[in-house]
Amino acid sequence: MGDMAMVASPDRGASFFSHVGSALTGNVVLGNLEGTLTDRGSSKCAPSSTECFAFRAPPSYARLLKRAGFTVLNVANNHAADYGAAGQTDTLNALRSVGLAWTGRPDQITYLHAGGIRVALIGSAPYPWAQDLLDIPGAELLVERAAASADLVIVTIHAGAEGVGHEHVRPGPETFLDEPRGDAVAFSHAVIRAGADLVVGSGPHVLRGMEWYRGRLIAYSLGNFLGNGTLSIGGELGATGVLQVRLRANGSWAGGRLLPMRLVEPGIPEPDPGGAALRLVRTLSHEDFDRRAIRVARTGVLSPPARR
Repeated sequence: MGDMAMVASPDRGASFFSHVGSALTGNVVLGNLEGTLTDRGSSKCAPSSTECFAFRAPPSYARLLKRAGFTVLNVANNHAADYGAAGQTDTLNALRSVGLAWTGRPDQITYLHAGGIRVALIGSAPYPWAQDLLDIPGAELLVERAAASADLVIVTIHAGAEGVGHEHVRPGPETFLDEPRGDAVAFSHAVIRAGADLVVGSGPHVLRGMEWYRGRLIAYSLGNFLGNGTLSIGGELGATGVLQVRLRANGSWAGGRLLPMRLVEPGIPEPDPGGAALRLVRTLSHEDFDRRAIRVARTGVLSPPARR
């Protein structure tokens, strides 16, 4: 799943995942925790600021993520330090207290077991509190290390400019508000060559296309997934989905599906029978990657591109 930016809710989060629970199943269930779980720390935003956003929810909300079905959260993103070092510490402690793993800290490799298969996860973002997305050689070395001791390697990227108008993936570095946001294509290709079996993106707040590269899937952005009053949900910003991928122990493709969802007020996901996410990802994949575009069926089933 994509970005989840939680704040305290009158219903204590009871509605957050109430419509999508059956979709959040798997050996590894991964989402991007776009914010903090803390009651402490000082906001990075000045009191008078109207262009700065800082997200935090009570530490007890970690239980909501656990009950929803998540097994691991990505903390490599631009909101992980919204409430300083204290907020980061509280967030990780809250996840630990309910048995949730996390990935994305500098030089961190997170290992999970799926039956007899060992899975390594590495989260990357262009910030000092995360494994550095801008350091591609460093990422290659970390992936090589992970691949040497795990069967499967999953890499997350928090990369790219944000919002409507930034749906397309283009080669070369991206910036947003004068901030470097990485070269998602170069980074993703490099980590796959180094041994990654799946690359999953977040950060742009919109869906992006999916590329088939050297027999591996790159999902450049899964958009927003939860934003109870924190994230915009109009138009394409409200189209989202759950990416389900099945991989064999050697990393080869065994099948996949995109379950289309939409965000409804105040920003919670529910199934979308209209399938807007499927049409968006299908179109963007074709326009951006042509022969390397993942195929998206009307049912949401994902297939590698046909050989030509």
